[in-house]
Parts: sequence; C-alpha cells; structure tokens
Amino acid sequence: MVTLSDLARAKVNLTLRVVGRRADGYHDLESVVAFADCADRLTLHPGAELSLVTTGPGAQDCGDSADNLVLKATRLLAERVPNLRSGAFVLDKHLPVAAGIGGGSADAAAALRLLARANDLAADDPRVVEAARLTGADVPVCLPSKACVMTGVGDNLAPLPLPRLPAVMVNPRVPVATKDVFTALGLRAGQLNVGVVDVLKSTGWPAEDSSAAEWIAALKRGTNDLEAPARKVEPIIGEVLQALAALPGVQLPRMSGSGATCFALFASDGDAQAGAAKLQAAHPGWWVHAGALS
Repeated sequence: MVTLSDLARAKVNLTLRVVGRRADGYHDLESVVAFADCADRLTLHPGAELSLVTTGPGAQDCGDSADNLVLKATRLLAERVPNLRSGAFVLDKHLPVAAGIGGGSADAAAALRLLARANDLAADDPRVVEAARLTGADVPVCLPSKACVMTGVGDNLAPLPLPRLPAVMVNPRVPVATKDVFTALGLRAGQLNVGVVDVLKSTGWPAEDSSAAEWIAALKRGTNDLEAPARKVEPIIGEVLQALAALPGVQLPRMSGSGATCFALFASDGDAQAGAAKLQAAHPGWWVHAGALS
C-alpha cells in the first residue's frame, strides 16, 4: 500500500476563557482557535506491525514513544474499527512539546487522518471523532485543523471565517504542564470562573470577509484566563510577552493555551518577519517562528 503523509499544524488559542470547573473535575472552556503554518510531519508506512519512530530537531523532547498520543489514538481507533490497517509511523518533530500549541494533539489528529485514508473512512466518521475525543482534549479541534470557536471540554466546534493573520510565535523552550496551570488557577469542582450573565452572553465575532484589522480589534476584547496562573508557574512567560509587546508594529501579544508559547499578531508579513528576526537575535535560545495564523 502507498506511503501516506500529513502535516500536524500547531494550534493557537487566540482567546481562552475558562468558564468554570465541572463537578467531574473537567474545565469548561470557550476559545477562539486558529492554526499556524508551522507543523510536525507524520508519515504512515502501512503494514502489519504498529510502530513509531521519532526524528527531527524535537525528537529528543518527545520522551518514551510508548506514551506517544499517535499510538494511543491508533489503538483507540483499532478498538472501534475491526481489522484496522495501521503500520509504521515516522514523526518528524519540529514543534516544541508541553508548549500550549497542541503539538502532541496535532500529531494524534494527523495519525487519525492518515488511518482514515488508509482504511477508506471519512475524516468525520463517528468512530474517528470518538477516538480523537478519548485521546485528549485538544485532539478533536486538531482533527479538522480549521479556525473555530471551541467550547465545552474541547469537543464542541463552531467554524469561524478567520482571515490570514501575520504572526510571530515564541517559546522559551521551557515546558509547562497543563495540570500545573489549572492547579494554579485554583477552581473547585462546580465553581464558575465568570458570572452567569457572562456565560449566557454569546460573543459576536466579525462576519465573513471581515478584514484582519477588524478581527484583531475583536480579539483584543478577549483574554486568556490561563495567562496569570501560567506566569506564576513559569515566570519567563512574562518576559516573552514583554518582548513581544515591545516589537515595532505589534497589534496583539498574548499567550496560547496553558503556555509557555506566546504569539503576537501584526498588520503585515514584513512587520512579523522583522519582529521575529529581532527576537531571534536577542534570544538565540528561544524557539521563534514568523508566519501566519488562519
């Protein structure tokens, strides 16, 4: 069978509101999610034996391959699809890990897309979607990898007509555990983080064909509720945000997910490229990417 390959694009939370913590301990979220033009690449060589080899500049950060979400997603789908054809996966790892941009979740979603193609399944087959949900909270949004409003525990997705937004993404190469950030947020089971009126209000986002400037203005009215607790867990996040905010032409600096990756939106690609070059020169140890979100 033919070798298959797919990109696992980084996920960026342009806004992230923690509505509250449910009685079961999970957190209800509301987030505007976009996807970046930086990615890992996952290749599937169909065969009888399931395996995973990790290569690329980020391979050493991935830990034990037995715990990788690519294998977890494959096994969950195999429980739901009799005689599932899998094989040997090769993950070319470029995105930083434990970084708030869904790198592992994007890899798992790419695996599910490749397995769907190898087994003649629709990408939105309920069994594929269920395997995504059970693999991890960010995997369902990474499955289509399209801009949306994500609500609930990450499983409710409403498409958004987001334009291309020039951006710089920065990670100080310091991993941040999501559980530590939510612990620092400190919500008790059943506790709301926002008022009931705020929960009932529906956020109005720009209509289709709205300009990037209109979108940036709307996003500025949002927030990331995990930014403050993440800065307590890893103070260097504040340094990253300060560095982004000081760049010429920056429109909006913010943290993505639970950190430590932060991003800045710009009005032009030229401003984003110049900003990235300046940051890379000042902080050669940081991971810096200039590109676009969409």
